[in-house]
Order: sequence, then C-alpha cells, then structure tokens
Amino acid sequence: MKDIINQLPAKAKAEKKQNQAFFKKLKRKPPKQLDYIMQELHDETFSKIDCLECANCCKTTSPLFTDRDINRIAKHLRLKPQQFIDQYLKVDEDGDMVLQSSPCTFLLPDNTCMIYDVRPKACAEYPHTNRKKFHQISNITLNNLSICPAADVIVEKLKEKLKSH
Repeated sequence: MKDIINQLPAKAKAEKKQNQAFFKKLKRKPPKQLDYIMQELHDETFSKIDCLECANCCKTTSPLFTDRDINRIAKHLRLKPQQFIDQYLKVDEDGDMVLQSSPCTFLLPDNTCMIYDVRPKACAEYPHTNRKKFHQISNITLNNLSICPAADVIVEKLKEKLKSH
C-alpha cells in the first residue's frame, strides 16, 4: 500500500491534463446513469480497499469543518466550540476552517480516528466518489487522485466504463 500511496502524486501529475479533459467532458455531458455508475464503482472498490491500511487523507490533508461539525465535535470532547476552534483549527486561504496541522490530530497510530463517530462530514463522505451529481465536483476529485488510492481506482474504472459507452 505504501508504494501505491507514494506513487499517487506523480501519477496524478502525469495524468492531470488527460483527467482534466475527461472531467470537462463529463461535466458538459454527464451520462444519464452517472450517479448509479459511481455508486457501483465506489461500493465495489471499497469492498476491496481498507482505509485503515492507508489513512493517507488523514495524514496529508485537512477536511473543512462546518459550524455543525465544530459544535458536534466540541460537545463530544467536552469543550466549548470556541475552545475547540482555538485548540485545533485555523482559517485557511479560502476562508475555511481547517486543522492547524497534519497529520490529523485525531488520527491514532493504528490509523483509526479518535472522533470517528462524530467526525466532520467531509471525512465521512471522503473521497466523495459516491456523491450525487458527481460530475459537479471534478475539481475535488482531481485533487483526491493524488491522495486516495481508492479515488484513483474508481476514476480509472469510470474512464474504462465510459469508453465502452
């Protein structure tokens, strides 16, 4: 798994133009059944890939924290929302609340999450490959290709499947 993770950034960079063109076409004219296809590919891929073997998303990036996430997690940690923000979060260049550092503060040595049951929505939905109207989040997916082995597999399978249509 480590080798695959280490190769992802270079692979994503090498295929960036091709993937951008693919997603541009997908956005312009999404197949009728795209959300069903994506759900199928997502489920099939995650039946074979165990996130606990990887956790690269938790080690390298920060999710966005919504007010709802902050309130839920703060309550779980028995902190006031502002205490949680001051202790763990910062505002990024886009004005979003993100973790102050990576790897994620809540990632345990066995790649499990200390706050899994109350984790941010962005974590729960990552890598967003089973999201409705998938064609609208191509920029997120392009980023995730350099981070998540499952996202890479899913997009490769999608490209192959749509080639035959």
